[in-house]
Amino acid sequence: MEEKMAYKNNLITGITELLVLKILEQQDSYVYEIQKMINNNSEHLLSISLNTIYTVTYKLENENLISEYSKLVGKKRTRVYYHLEETGKEYLTKITANYNNMIDGVNHIINFLGGNLNE
Repeated sequence: MEEKMAYKNNLITGITELLVLKILEQQDSYVYEIQKMINNNSEHLLSISLNTIYTVTYKLENENLISEYSKLVGKKRTRVYYHLEETGKEYLTKITANYNNMIDGVNHIINFLGGNLNE
């Protein structure tokens, strides 16, 4: 059972990584804004926790794929924004291709089995 959870967590983290980078390709964003964009643009089919997004942004920043900067909002509040670096753009291209290949492979299997994975 632990193995199943680890796989599920890896899958969620991988998808979150792809989505965060894709959003940052469009515009610099802060974590809550990223979460809202994922929820709204997936028609609320995806619900990714702030904790997962924070974990992914820390990882991406440590790998120099994104950077952060602070911006004053209002009189006292500071927000941390994330920015996609050039290395992050290259990485996004690679993982997008990998994701599309994986989805194509899964779709081929589903179509081969007549749309029913239980057979």
